[in-house]
Amino acid sequence: MSQTILVIGQGGREHAIAWKLSNELATGSRVLVAPGNSGTCAEAIDISRARGAASIENCAVAANDLPGLLELAKARAVDFTVVGPEVPLALGIVDLFQAHGLSIFGPSAKAAALEASKSFSKDFLARHQIPTARYQVFTDAQLALDYLATQSLPIVIKADGLAAGKGVVVALDMTQARAAVIDMLAIGQSNAQNAADDAACIVIEEFLPGVEASYIVIASGTDFIALATSQDHKRVGNGDTGPNTGGMGAYSPAPIVTPKIEAQIQREIIAPTLAGMKAEGREFVGFLYAGVMIDASGKARVLEFNARLGDPETQPILSRMLSPLLPLLQAAAANQLTNQSTPIWDPRTALGVVICADGYPGAVENGARICDAADLVNPSIDTLVFHAGSKAKKGQVLTDGGRVLCVVGLGDSVKSAQTSAYSRAELINWPGSFMRKDIGWRAL
Repeated sequence: MSQTILVIGQGGREHAIAWKLSNELATGSRVLVAPGNSGTCAEAIDISRARGAASIENCAVAANDLPGLLELAKARAVDFTVVGPEVPLALGIVDLFQAHGLSIFGPSAKAAALEASKSFSKDFLARHQIPTARYQVFTDAQLALDYLATQSLPIVIKADGLAAGKGVVVALDMTQARAAVIDMLAIGQSNAQNAADDAACIVIEEFLPGVEASYIVIASGTDFIALATSQDHKRVGNGDTGPNTGGMGAYSPAPIVTPKIEAQIQREIIAPTLAGMKAEGREFVGFLYAGVMIDASGKARVLEFNARLGDPETQPILSRMLSPLLPLLQAAAANQLTNQSTPIWDPRTALGVVICADGYPGAVENGARICDAADLVNPSIDTLVFHAGSKAKKGQVLTDGGRVLCVVGLGDSVKSAQTSAYSRAELINWPGSFMRKDIGWRAL
């Protein structure tokens, strides 16, 4: 039976989701992507898609245009919707679609507060005694600065709201910490006034030493199925230097997450989080992403929650997923996740390298020509190119954002996956483009 699936978003995560779903669905089915990018448009050529796969089509509706997305879903008789980015979730896209009888996978706006508000998330963790860093929440800059003076360094300052993965400063000295407090509260206050919202606030928390990992599950109430583990590289420079970004690369699986540590994450973090959300009237259905820090003793503590798949973690994770994704998402949305089997994974490592535009994570200029669309054809099953901040025009691929492409390599080891990814990525460049040269260094 043919299906029409809508994927909301325009990044590399959404390209990977659309690619995965299209390969699961037979000819006659359609995957609509709103608004999509050059990897999901009709001009894109992608030989990695299976023969007989469903068609992929971009729809010119922005991810934050909720009325437009609802109109699109009705006009195109969409059977099921998968939400990629955090903004439409926080705005209530799931609540809106469900109110109109449309099936959709993702958390409600109340549940998405786990990501949309760092202060809510930290208070929730404290209420339910889920392991995390010590913290304080501030709306007053002077009180925050007074508190800083009593703390040891490094110290972490987080913007309360959504910041595309860049609202975190790990301050190594007090000058940097004070500047982050003042800047975040000033920007947040301006945004709050523009939105007639509550007062801006920030979270100041202790720095947790250790190794960071990403643990993502498909959740439905208190039931969940774990996806493959992964590890992101947040900072822009080699050796984890420079400012935070949305993510410069990732690999899966993450060797740091041993079976013992995974059991602790499920027992002490995932299960009590889902139970606590349900008890508070915020039942969570969707991708629950726990960013955890694993210390020298092997204990994991929560750094942050996301209410969606990570980017760029999605690209290597889905590159390894051999079993279908769509039935799991549909079952979770229907509260029938307990009837589903756990996913089957390619035993190889997948490693993704993000290629960025000059200036990222700051301002970038769009419109630079990368290549012809045909030049991004995936040459073998060992490498895949996922588009993100890009657009297609007359058969050419142009830059349209900071993180432009993610090249994934697969191999029997982290080293071989790294070699495959960089061999392919080094063939793709444009004036000012850059990438980290050490993705996977912790595992190596």
